[in-house]
Amino acid sequence: MKGSKKVLKQLQKLLNGELAARDQYMAHSRIYNDLGLNKLYERLNHEMEEETEHADALMERMLFLGVQPDMNSQDKIRVGKNVKEMLQNDLDVEYEVTDALKESIAVCEEEQDYDSRKILTKLLDDTEMDHAYWLEKQLGLIEMIGMKNYLQSQM
Repeated sequence: MKGSKKVLKQLQKLLNGELAARDQYMAHSRIYNDLGLNKLYERLNHEMEEETEHADALMERMLFLGVQPDMNSQDKIRVGKNVKEMLQNDLDVEYEVTDALKESIAVCEEEQDYDSRKILTKLLDDTEMDHAYWLEKQLGLIEMIGMKNYLQSQM
């Protein structure tokens, strides 16, 4: 099946973001593990796996629509220097992905590609309701209880 060039461009843009998010989560989860912050490690490792699933769904859709995904143009990752910076960088990525997903969903509607839209809507739900929400809560906890107490709670 031949896909709309506009939709395919959006899917590639999303894939670039998902691959970067996956790699950033991998780096951060491994840092947390090294620091002994087991709860953060487990959660970020889970998020890395979900980002991999998102990238997989996008790749499968692109292949179905007749295009080879470009795996060499992923977005830049931003590895933080401390826990708060890592959490904030991850939240920033999720906000960027949310905006890109909303833009892409609109393009899918314009191009009447409702199957791609359905896939992207599920990814948006994961991004807004799960990933971003959890990160917002973590940063809120740091503000409420302080960094030392937060770090102790993550061991």
